[in-house]
Amino acid sequence: MKLSTRGRYGTRLMIELAKSYGKGPLRISEISKSQGITVKYLEQLIIPLKKANLISSVRGPKGGHMLNKSPDRISLWEVLNLLETKLTLVDCVNDGIPCQYAQSCAVRPVWGKAYDAMMSVLKETTLKDAIDSAENG
Repeated sequence: MKLSTRGRYGTRLMIELAKSYGKGPLRISEISKSQGITVKYLEQLIIPLKKANLISSVRGPKGGHMLNKSPDRISLWEVLNLLETKLTLVDCVNDGIPCQYAQSCAVRPVWGKAYDAMMSVLKETTLKDAIDSAENG
């Protein structure tokens, strides 16, 4: 599976908000500068994250964006599931319509196990876990 730019950048946005959790709103211009993502692109990413109630916005001179819940309660799966259109390794495993070789395909069960393992990691890993992992090398 290859994540889209939308999924990667959205995860980076959420990590940045997680790092400032409890310190008040973070301006989109600050996120843009620290992550090298344009303000315009970040604004587009914020829309589905706000709709899902993962982040909120505060207006005014000290305004910005912040997480609605603790970083240890938001999984990478939640973020990617909102931003990615297709989270799969191969179509025949996840779309419910197996290809003509599904019955005799020796590797199809392996794709399924690999997908399940990947989803498990994404569901078990929180924003806090990702930050802690990066900090502890």
